[in-house]
Amino acid sequence: MNPRRKKRLTVIIALLAGLGVTVGLTLYAMSQNMDLFYTPTELVEGKPDGTKPEVGQRLRIGGMVVKGSVSRDPHSLQVSFKVADVGPAVTVTYDGILPDLFREGQGIVAQGVLVDAQTVKAHEVLAKHDEEYMPPEVAEAMQKNHKPLKYTEQQMQGSVQ
Repeated sequence: MNPRRKKRLTVIIALLAGLGVTVGLTLYAMSQNMDLFYTPTELVEGKPDGTKPEVGQRLRIGGMVVKGSVSRDPHSLQVSFKVADVGPAVTVTYDGILPDLFREGQGIVAQGVLVDAQTVKAHEVLAKHDEEYMPPEVAEAMQKNHKPLKYTEQQMQGSVQ
């Protein structure tokens, strides 16, 4: 093989290898920063395809704050509340100042880490802005993935106590 062709082939192979490594590292970094969205029912029972989050996984959870479930620590900014959709409630703990629009009975989306099967430690809580608005992911998930209402409001509030 001609030395000139050999040199070109080496450069082309090195460029392709470098491009492959760059694409691989980019995809790996993106997968590490991905927060998957779950409703409380999907978190407890799993998604329709059978996937369930693992303890320590970053995720986003959306639903309605259960009335009577908000508990604040009087000596710190620590707050705990339950979030539910049409099924079981999930406890969310948050250490920080909640949004002004955060109220019981309102829709929220919390980003955080799964602590155990029914507890999420949030690092950010977002509240909806009016009575008609529901985050698109929550509305879509509630329409698509859920069976008819299994729990009455009294049963959900009873599980809080």
